[in-house]
Amino acid sequence: MSKLKIAIQKSGRLNQDSLKLLKDCGISVENGIDQLKVNVGNFPMEILYLRNSDIPQYVEDGVVDIAIIGENLLIEKQNKVSIVQKLGFSKCKVSLAIPKEVEDESLEYFNGRKIATSYPNTLQAFLDKNNINAEIHTISGSVEIAPNIGLSDGICDIVSTGSTLFKNGLKETQVMLKSEAVLIKSNQLPTEQKQILDKLLFRIQSVLRAKNTKYILMNVPNDKIAEVSSILPVLKSPTILPLAEEGWSSLHSVIDEDKFWNVIDELKNAGAEGILIVPIDKMVL
Repeated sequence: MSKLKIAIQKSGRLNQDSLKLLKDCGISVENGIDQLKVNVGNFPMEILYLRNSDIPQYVEDGVVDIAIIGENLLIEKQNKVSIVQKLGFSKCKVSLAIPKEVEDESLEYFNGRKIATSYPNTLQAFLDKNNINAEIHTISGSVEIAPNIGLSDGICDIVSTGSTLFKNGLKETQVMLKSEAVLIKSNQLPTEQKQILDKLLFRIQSVLRAKNTKYILMNVPNDKIAEVSSILPVLKSPTILPLAEEGWSSLHSVIDEDKFWNVIDELKNAGAEGILIVPIDKMVL
């Protein structure tokens, strides 16, 4: 039986988030210590744990069928692969930063200066787009130390919380791009693997929809049901169940979590009481 080969970062936060997504999709991963290839027992899939920077090339070459990587790495490596789904986790920015004592926070500051980075292709494209002429020093590892040892006047690097920049006396000045984890596929994916990928995507999308939505329940006077229903941005019509107390009903629906806070006051003013918000595990449309 054909299997879908997926590459996952072998260590780090992206590894943990990727495995959690697979688990949420009902895919059981039982790997031993230091195993680099694992078969999945309850889904036609084989997992390969690879070094993050190698993954895009493995996908382009068709050695693996799909992979979960950061979009920022895909942009930097410029491999010929396709993004099939943004995953919403491992979010970060690729930004320019300078020593905190430098007052000039404009992009023009970098004209004629040196920038240290592990993302030379991304940086060069950004500089060319903005007509900035700077000297790029490509290094790996701790980019943040470069200005402190006189190697550069600023850096280009990944920023998540900004705490690493702060600890090294730097401040973020320009956000070049925003990134998150993405699911990519090989452009030479065989038909059987495409069919398995479609099944996986169905599960992933059900999980992602559930993360962004909540199940909402509330008690509503019967004469206010139409008004309350009109406020809720629901999938279809809400479910209405009669309560033991005459003249009242329980209204059930699904709502985007961020939209709930925009309409909570309207719901209460329209007569809704006892409003409950319940997490959704999966959401299949």
